[in-house]
Amino acid sequence: MILSRSPIFQLGVQSASPLAVIVGVYLLFAGHNNPGGGFAAGLVLGAVVILRTLAGLQKPTFGPALITGGTLLVVAVAAAPILWGDAMLDQKVVSFDLPLLGTVKTGSALPFDIGVTAIVVGLVIALLDGLSTSDSLVSKGNPA
Repeated sequence: MILSRSPIFQLGVQSASPLAVIVGVYLLFAGHNNPGGGFAAGLVLGAVVILRTLAGLQKPTFGPALITGGTLLVVAVAAAPILWGDAMLDQKVVSFDLPLLGTVKTGSALPFDIGVTAIVVGLVIALLDGLSTSDSLVSKGNPA
């Protein structure tokens, strides 16, 4: 692939990746109060994975593990309120004081969003893996 051999493309992706990861993490944490959330964060982080893969900087292989872990986390957060007699997906909000940040409020929506983010990034990685497999089959002369 021509892009993977381009040092300009690689430098651009290396330079933009940290900023994109910061934006993805911001979307994850701000999601239940502002626009964003687990799905939007997963799309931004998945785009980083795609660009870094196209640039030849990494080859992620842990997609199924992310999908499995994210699904288990989402199911656990969704079903946990049932154990306390509340409705499924009922959110609990917790606030605590941190020395440098002051009062911080978070809730059960955050681990749910983390699980959704893991599922989306895992699906992107699985898609890349599947496309690379079909590409290698086609390059060997086998029909995809």
